[in-house]
Amino acid sequence: MRDFSLRSCLVLLCAIGLAFHGVAQVNFIERQQNQLFLNNKPYYFLGANYWYGALLALQNDPKKGKERLKNELDFLKKQGVTNLRVLVGAEGKGLINGQTRVFPSLQPEKAKFDDRILESLDFLLFEMEKRNMHAVLYLSNNWEWSGGFLQYLNWNDGLSDEKMKSRLSWDELRDETSKFYSCQPCLQDYETQLRYVLNHKNKYNQRVYINDPVIMSWELANEPRPMRASAVLAYKKWIEVTSRLIKSLDRNHLVTIGTEGEMGTESLSLYKEIHSIENIDYLTLHIWPKNWSWFKDTTITDSLESILGRTKDYITKHELVADELRKPLVIEEFGLPRDGHSFDPHSSTRSRNKFFTAVFEQWLKSKRTRGSIAGSNFWAFGGVERPVPGQLYWKQGDGFSGDPPQEEQGLNSIFDCDDKTWDLIQYYSLP
Repeated sequence: MRDFSLRSCLVLLCAIGLAFHGVAQVNFIERQQNQLFLNNKPYYFLGANYWYGALLALQNDPKKGKERLKNELDFLKKQGVTNLRVLVGAEGKGLINGQTRVFPSLQPEKAKFDDRILESLDFLLFEMEKRNMHAVLYLSNNWEWSGGFLQYLNWNDGLSDEKMKSRLSWDELRDETSKFYSCQPCLQDYETQLRYVLNHKNKYNQRVYINDPVIMSWELANEPRPMRASAVLAYKKWIEVTSRLIKSLDRNHLVTIGTEGEMGTESLSLYKEIHSIENIDYLTLHIWPKNWSWFKDTTITDSLESILGRTKDYITKHELVADELRKPLVIEEFGLPRDGHSFDPHSSTRSRNKFFTAVFEQWLKSKRTRGSIAGSNFWAFGGVERPVPGQLYWKQGDGFSGDPPQEEQGLNSIFDCDDKTWDLIQYYSLP
């Protein structure tokens, strides 16, 4: 009888130990003043943009689907990449702004959802957990390549089918997109998708997303801009209302906006104001020398010193804001084309590598001094995919890479064959 009791006690103690071990494995990333913490230790990370990661498990071809996903996660982990920024899902279908959008879509029609998309995201999160990786999930898009705000406007009579499908000028794009923040039915549709995502249960681990520690944060959208000065008040209100809503539904996860910084919000004072909102946990910035005309045409190499100087200044400027707000900062997008603006995966990345080094150096300095810059996610991991010879833009049926449909394939992708870039990433990822 005594032996049986002893064995029972040992079994009980083991069960308790496993339970505590399980709890230890499900800690959420949290913010403490200007730092991120995981398991009571400062969390500083090197990450990648992997926007299409939630779509790979849908592909029937193993080379494009689940096997590719698992192999690429293994590859990233080996390089020291532990954080992935991922698109939750696209909205709508067909042409938008004159081009193909991401397909398949999470919400192909207004308020009608394709459960397969989130089940594919389930698989990504499930596999990431095995590798101790974390995800930033963005819930929509300022830009048309995944539907985003223009699609919500179209569904609610704010943008005609004809105009949505046609190629918009930059001024037209700004005019139309800025209307999203004051379109109440659009905001309601956005909220419907938000609630659908947050309350989804992962089919592989049976966790509702709000209880999944693999998710580091919810991001309101990819690069949400007011687009016009007339939209600023509605833009600020949307950020405040949406971040408060997410926190009311989910007390476990961080919330951020997804902005580019001063360039995206038009002024540093507005950038500071929106990130001072109580329910916004950390700041973000993006760096796009090509899009911001820091060089012209193919003169990347000739303009490199200027690009590096402006990059350092841009990071420092936003780091000072983060310090003042006592919140962390993540450099969550930065990219540069290959030398000569080539799309060939075998062409030189010498200038890009120097650009990456400049970003990583400022992140590393912050890591060593326990500063505000918590992480950096380069744009973007292209994995094993390669551009289709003689074809500039993505078409339905093509494999996914780091360049979204509206950009030339090979423009900013970091492919698995970019050995010198990976040597750099691996070097900076060392403890």
